[in-house]
Amino acid sequence: MDIPSFVTSILTSLAVFVVLVLVFTWLSRRPGNATVYYPSLLLRGLDPWEGRGRGTRSPVGWIRQAFTASEPDVVAAGGVDAAVYLVFLSSMFAILAFAGIVLLPVLLPIAGTDNALEDSTGRMPPNVTHFEILSLANIEDRSMRLWAFISAVYWVSFVTYFILWRSYKHVSNLRAAARSTSGVKPQEFAMLVRDVPIPPPDQTIKDSVDSYFRALHPDTFYKAMVVTDITKADKIFQEIEGHKRKIAHAEAVYAESKTANRSEGTRPTHKTGFLGLIGKKVDTIEYCNEQIKDFLPKLEDERKSALSEKQQRAAFVFFNSRAAAASASQTLHAQMFDEWTVAEAPEPREVIWANLPRKIYDRHTRQTVVYLIVFVTVAFYMIPITAISAVTTLEKLREKLPFLKVVVDQPFVKTVLQAYLPQIALIVFLAVLPTLLVSLSKSEGIPSQSHVVRAASGKYFYFIVFNVFIGYAIGSSLFSALEKVIKNPPGIFMTLATRLPGNATFFFTFVALRCFVGYGLELSRLVPLIIFHLKRKYQCKTEEEVRAAWVPGNLRYNTRVPNDMLIVTIVLCYSVITPLILPFGVAYFALGWLIAKNQVLRVYVPSYESNGRMWPHMHTRIIAALMIYQATMIGIISLKKFYYSTILAPLLVISLIFAHTCHARFYPAFAKTPLEVASQQLKETPNMSAIYTAYIPPCLKPDKLQDVQVFEDAQSRTTSRAPSF
Repeated sequence: MDIPSFVTSILTSLAVFVVLVLVFTWLSRRPGNATVYYPSLLLRGLDPWEGRGRGTRSPVGWIRQAFTASEPDVVAAGGVDAAVYLVFLSSMFAILAFAGIVLLPVLLPIAGTDNALEDSTGRMPPNVTHFEILSLANIEDRSMRLWAFISAVYWVSFVTYFILWRSYKHVSNLRAAARSTSGVKPQEFAMLVRDVPIPPPDQTIKDSVDSYFRALHPDTFYKAMVVTDITKADKIFQEIEGHKRKIAHAEAVYAESKTANRSEGTRPTHKTGFLGLIGKKVDTIEYCNEQIKDFLPKLEDERKSALSEKQQRAAFVFFNSRAAAASASQTLHAQMFDEWTVAEAPEPREVIWANLPRKIYDRHTRQTVVYLIVFVTVAFYMIPITAISAVTTLEKLREKLPFLKVVVDQPFVKTVLQAYLPQIALIVFLAVLPTLLVSLSKSEGIPSQSHVVRAASGKYFYFIVFNVFIGYAIGSSLFSALEKVIKNPPGIFMTLATRLPGNATFFFTFVALRCFVGYGLELSRLVPLIIFHLKRKYQCKTEEEVRAAWVPGNLRYNTRVPNDMLIVTIVLCYSVITPLILPFGVAYFALGWLIAKNQVLRVYVPSYESNGRMWPHMHTRIIAALMIYQATMIGIISLKKFYYSTILAPLLVISLIFAHTCHARFYPAFAKTPLEVASQQLKETPNMSAIYTAYIPPCLKPDKLQDVQVFEDAQSRTTSRAPSF
């Protein structure tokens, strides 16, 4: 990419961002848009306009408010998970900023004053860009200047170690503070039990679980809730809820149809066939009421059947104190590893009920198959990614699609397409991956939504490393230098060493596009705004429908974190090769932290809380990106025929030692809850009946709290409570 195309890309992205910020400032002032720009405040019962003068409504007013908000404010609005995500963004900003302070003023002059890229006449070839001149590619082989680049690799590495250590310690304390609060949380009194053995003939699974844990924990055991097959009951329950919503909608439409001239109005009707397009035409209100009357007895029968006849070999066990639950979940209960396996209970909102009964061998088999599928998918995705990197150039398009020459040869069109075409193609191609990876992770038998998000993020990281960074950076080099490689196969390594720095311009514009345009769209929320107003005007007739149209959901960590990890990998790997990428990385994480904090405080509503359980996942992937960067630098400097490049090899060992030390020191408190944390005093006596009820699936939940005992008794056919093993 030439300089005009690069400058056009950056300035256009920046201009789009400025426009989107101004649009956000204007639209967020309008009271009718409050549900789009301040839903979190509204759901917490706060007034979005309280204390906001004219100064805070300026285009930069939201920046001051985000800066002044404290970490406790973030935790109160978005939970510990959101606060930990902001720690991740601020940590990467600090790493890249400290790296840039040294690398930019030191490496740029050293690279720019060498002449490795000059031809025999002492001139720069026309195909060499200014970015390559200011990169490692312009350093002569065996030059003593390479010592500066080796020192820079050490500087970036040790800055990363220092900041990650401080961040891990901070997040660990943040998690401990959240787990030791005086408030009552149902998951802190519960334990998940899987792989329950087949009970004796005279007992139900419920009786077996009760007797087993009452004998082992006689003083702290409260109750057990056996997981049941709720597939059919939940389907009926959803049918009933759907008909209730249709009745509310139809009644609102019916009320609107009543006018002064037609006081009787027009009763809504619909067809009972496919999508309401075919079949018998019926009165909507009467039909839905009849359907509910038919479904209610079926739901009641299915509830009884599920509780007594469809018990699964998994259960939630409840204890009368947090310390007892934490201690029990960390204890080996059975001699055989495939019986009575226990773990801390997930939060009620994030339980994946269908996965709880899966046996340990089934889980291990599924996990193996899923990772095999991921491996194969990664390998085959390299083909289309590499094709994209080779085909999405104007030269290739003009060659394959000659009829486009008239359009793409226009100077302005040519400049814009050169700046954006490859980046947009790659972004669109990667957009289909998150849904696939979440589905694969769920099929492993994972019991909680937060764990699924972590697993999907890890898989996406593999795609990023092997298909985006390697696939584009190296794949592009292979295609552009294919003729040279065929003529001189051993020259492939030298070709990669000289071409990799030149590919940094693609990642410059890629990061800029994700930074300015991506974050601009995130802040302006134009797409959710348009969708909400269309739904409110043409679809929503009740308050419940309006609320469903504007409730935003959570931060979607399964896509955010992997996308951020892509930027981490790219910027780290190119930080010494082409230091000019560092300002773009700093801008990405600085702007990302600012906008994410604003959205956490005002927009997104957490759908679950894992108390920062994502952090070890983030930390491990940052270390992996760092090691890829270190290995890349060893290879590239070695290709410069600099024999002292082996001095970088110890960094890989140091990174492994650092990762192991962090894992040994901090990770156990993330995997299990420390007893000193769980033993903190509560400000109130826990309502154990309410805690128990929180884990009852909605389709089985009693209408009244006092009916919980009826729910429990329905799971047992016997009255025996004697301990047995």
